[in-house]
Amino acid sequence: MPFALRTSRTRKRQVALAVLLTAALGSTAQTPLRWESPQAGVRPATATTTMHRATTRPPALPLAPSFDVLRFESIAQQLVASQKVPGLAMAIVHDGRVLSARGFGVTDTSAAEPVDGHTVFRLASLSKGFAGTLAGMLVNDGTLRWDSRLTHYLPQFSLQDPYAAQNLTVADLLSHRVGLSNNAFDRDLEAYVDYRTLTQRLANAPLKCTPGTCYAYQNIAFSLVGDIVFAATGSFYGEEVQRRIFKPLGMNDASVGLDGIQSSARWAKPHVRAGGGWRSVMPKSTYYQVAPAAGINASAHDMAQWLIAQTGHRPDVLPEPLLATLHAPLVDTPSETRGSAWRRARVSSAGYGLGWRVYDYAGHRMVFHGGAVQGYRGLIAMVPERDLGIALMWNGESAVPSGMLPTIVDAALGITSEPWIDSQFDDPTWYANRAGQPLPGSTATQATAAPF
Repeated sequence: MPFALRTSRTRKRQVALAVLLTAALGSTAQTPLRWESPQAGVRPATATTTMHRATTRPPALPLAPSFDVLRFESIAQQLVASQKVPGLAMAIVHDGRVLSARGFGVTDTSAAEPVDGHTVFRLASLSKGFAGTLAGMLVNDGTLRWDSRLTHYLPQFSLQDPYAAQNLTVADLLSHRVGLSNNAFDRDLEAYVDYRTLTQRLANAPLKCTPGTCYAYQNIAFSLVGDIVFAATGSFYGEEVQRRIFKPLGMNDASVGLDGIQSSARWAKPHVRAGGGWRSVMPKSTYYQVAPAAGINASAHDMAQWLIAQTGHRPDVLPEPLLATLHAPLVDTPSETRGSAWRRARVSSAGYGLGWRVYDYAGHRMVFHGGAVQGYRGLIAMVPERDLGIALMWNGESAVPSGMLPTIVDAALGITSEPWIDSQFDDPTWYANRAGQPLPGSTATQATAAPF
């Protein structure tokens, strides 16, 4: 890892530095900063759970009558049955309860096993929400501050402008306000240049603005938060994610890194287009080098628990003020309103918080992120006013399943939906029956709000 050499001497020095910084910050570590308050009219996302009851906000609005989980599951099954993608996993939670945590299709077209609720997928950039959350937990502890300078923890960090490097903060890093051009050195990462070399190259990368003043999406620079975690805690990033997020939330299938997904009991292989069909390939190690940006693996059951926590139903792990901070936009991202068809039609404004995108979706606040690496795609979204969370993951390079997200959100809000997915998927003969029998070829599992 850059700036955190894995020798015992350096490790001890960094841990000592973290202790000294924490002592110096003292009780000011959680001093409210300007971005900790939600925007006017935006209600913090905390609600009732089976173990904890919050009383700081009124109940969420009910889902519209058009919201039908069985229909969404049937769409998922049709997507894999028509070979739009080899396999797909979906998690839907509402009011702290799991409405669906299921798998559809197969893990590998060349050695077919059914995808179920515990099949692990690579999350790609959905991982960024975990990085922001872990950093926030350390802020909550007083170990970090959002306005901590990177050079406090990574003294060798540099940018083309020394003043900019000295003033770059943890919050700037996690909200993509580093000042670099978009996706700096991602092409080199894809060419298997090692992470440490790439972070050193940041010192010579041209800057487009002063840190903290403009948005440009990053993977390599974003992942410096992993080095900060190591310097502040003495533990590697993956260890802290496992200890502080996966284990307490009951995300028992989740892991970090290439070794993590390959050691899973069942995992979905990535697929690329080949001869009019799908061909499975081995996952690349490239973006696993940047674990905070793209290194998490998880199942539908894991994502259901993650959504329950992110929608405020696990205040024992993620308290309401922390969630409000993570989900508050810090910088405008207007290009997001000009993306896919549903963004152009529904998203009127967009911003980026701390590992999360924040949209105005047809007048309703949506917390969102998307992810893509070779052979995998995924989306996650929360609609706080309806206390709704959705996660979709699939193992094929296709954009078609992304239309499921606006279809589900439109139904929850009672908006007349556009044909975000092919009209053939409206055939009612594909629907699951009302007795709860699984759809043909799918694997259903019992839904529960408790950790698995």
